[in-house]
Amino acid sequence: MSIFFTSNSNSSQFVLTGFPGLEVNYLWLAISFSFIYVMVFLGNCMVLHVIRTEPSLHQPMFYFLAMLALTDLSMGLSTAHTVLGVLWGFLQKISLDSCIAQSYFIHGLSFMESSVLLAMAFDRYIAIRNPLRYSSILTNDKIKKIGIAILCRSSLLIPPVIIRLRFLNYCRPHILSHSFCLHQDLIRMACSNIRFNNVYGLFLVISNLLLDAVLILISYIMILHTVLAIASREERLKSLQTCVSHICAVLVFYVPIIGLTMVHRFGKHLSPLVHVLMGNIYILFPPLMNPIIYSIKTQQIRRVQRLFSLKKT
Repeated sequence: MSIFFTSNSNSSQFVLTGFPGLEVNYLWLAISFSFIYVMVFLGNCMVLHVIRTEPSLHQPMFYFLAMLALTDLSMGLSTAHTVLGVLWGFLQKISLDSCIAQSYFIHGLSFMESSVLLAMAFDRYIAIRNPLRYSSILTNDKIKKIGIAILCRSSLLIPPVIIRLRFLNYCRPHILSHSFCLHQDLIRMACSNIRFNNVYGLFLVISNLLLDAVLILISYIMILHTVLAIASREERLKSLQTCVSHICAVLVFYVPIIGLTMVHRFGKHLSPLVHVLMGNIYILFPPLMNPIIYSIKTQQIRRVQRLFSLKKT
């Protein structure tokens, strides 16, 4: 069957790429990825459940953690049907409209996660800089406003570049480089003028991911400055330990993004399998690791999880 199309109608289909060269191992890959997605869903649902049901966790830090878990859970839901569909063999193509919708959710949720990590950095700075006024500064009302601002920022800035995808002429081979749809994949197949997508896409990256990364770095410089002013060595270590989970979450999120960007930008000579692996790491690594990081590093969550396990026994 031909995979070349010149039509820009709703009936246009795009071929989802699995793992080139590993087709004979699809059964094991399908089992492995199914397990990963189950862990993503269970891990983030557990974090949300623990925070919702345990009154002692109704604090600003854990509200932001709940936002992070909800974002990670949504990211898993947005890609599970195509990734697992390709590996289990019941989905090989995706329509243009479905591809655009998936691209919107993937990029929007990435920007949302970046915004939540920035809010969590602000939370850590307030907790260390003004520990006695922490709860009075970050009230529930302010946290709600921050959450709404994050949602609006992540969802309302993307539609112009995503809607534009619907009106491009896709005359190149309709073969996606991943088992899910990314904006850069779609514009690569377009024969129309993509200047707006390139310029506006760069603006989104700079005004969201890059700006958030710079602000997170500045917040930690200020945190370090505050911590060094603390006289007691034990208090300095205790303050820094409250930031370990967040630092790990920041690295887990930004390192795969940088890696995927480098591969797309400079890795045209690399095997397609490298592109596929980096894309899946970018999508799945943060949602998988964040519940583990916070369960290990946050004493309150560990204690509640132990209580849950004792009640079940």
